[in-house]
Amino acid sequence: MNTNIADIRKDYSLLALNEDDIATNPIEQFSRWWNDAMHSEILEVNAMTLSTATKDGRPSARIVLLKGFDENGFVFFTNYNSRKGNELAENPFAALTFFWKEIERQVRIEGTVEKTDAAESDAYFFSRPQGSRIGAWASPQSTVIKSRDVLEENVARYTGEFKNSIPRPPHWGGYRVMPLRIEFWQGRSSRLHDRISYTKTDEGSWKAERLAP
Repeated sequence: MNTNIADIRKDYSLLALNEDDIATNPIEQFSRWWNDAMHSEILEVNAMTLSTATKDGRPSARIVLLKGFDENGFVFFTNYNSRKGNELAENPFAALTFFWKEIERQVRIEGTVEKTDAAESDAYFFSRPQGSRIGAWASPQSTVIKSRDVLEENVARYTGEFKNSIPRPPHWGGYRVMPLRIEFWQGRSSRLHDRISYTKTDEGSWKAERLAP
């Protein structure tokens, strides 16, 4: 049976987000929500939408995986020569979006971006399975290739070349999104959602405000 797209809707009623209950620091608030999400059996809880833009403002977005967060920011790893890498090189600002439908929550993060240092990139790279490490060498990410045979041939080539150990490719590593704004969204009934936005001030502190849904 066909369903009219305009008729698809869900009413949210699980939880609320009140000013009296939030942390003064958005990283602490994120940590609370992260722990809730971790205990909610969410499939790929660390999946997030990464939005970047060219220097003239043309946006693109894709799903990547969060690999760490602390007071300094939110970390993910990728090929520096990919489309997102090229866009971040010319426009070092990005947005991250988490949507945890099981607990009716969304988090939006906006900020500046920098590469992680070599030691941090190495530490994560060498924690990856062997196949993923070979894959970082084998895939010329975001470039046009003739067929999947190109990938298979590259995998065979680098598997033979790196029999003893697989070094981290110079074109592969981490990025850290250093937040300037973080918004927490809690679904509520009748689309009257709770939204609390933290904005970083010029002095480096955080200002929390409620936004209309």
